[in-house]
Amino acid sequence: MAADLVGELRERGQTVAFCESLTAGLASASLAQVPGASAVLRGGLVTYATDLKIRLAGVPRDLVARYGVISGECAAAMAVGARDFCESSWGVGLTGVAGPDSQDGHPVGEVWIGLAPPGGRARAILAGGGLLPGGRDAIRTEAVSEAFRQLFRAVVAYDSGSTGS
Repeated sequence: MAADLVGELRERGQTVAFCESLTAGLASASLAQVPGASAVLRGGLVTYATDLKIRLAGVPRDLVARYGVISGECAAAMAVGARDFCESSWGVGLTGVAGPDSQDGHPVGEVWIGLAPPGGRARAILAGGGLLPGGRDAIRTEAVSEAFRQLFRAVVAYDSGSTGS
């Protein structure tokens, strides 16, 4: 999927940046393994800590207070932060719980993916439509795969005149 994503973005002259929490740079690193990724990967932010989501990605403090960092709202704001900070076409935000324990009342496997299209409004998707199965590594790996699938779909839909919202 990473190679397909690089190809689609490259064909459209678009770029992507990531703001990663639970994946801690895995999405950026996975995309960078694809030959030609330098044409589309602008960069990313690893914001494992809440204060870095606020300071680096520009996630509003009141949004964090109201919804928490494990939420669709936070994932969408992280995506916007990545897009705007890295000056890319697309932004992707990844936040959730990889385990081994639940966090702030959220179960292991809850993962939110934020997508921010070029100049458009961000949206969030609950990965897998619920909880991703498996242990820590499996959840992180599947979160990246799901983010790539969702971004690929959004890029194709955007190219067709829709933002995929």
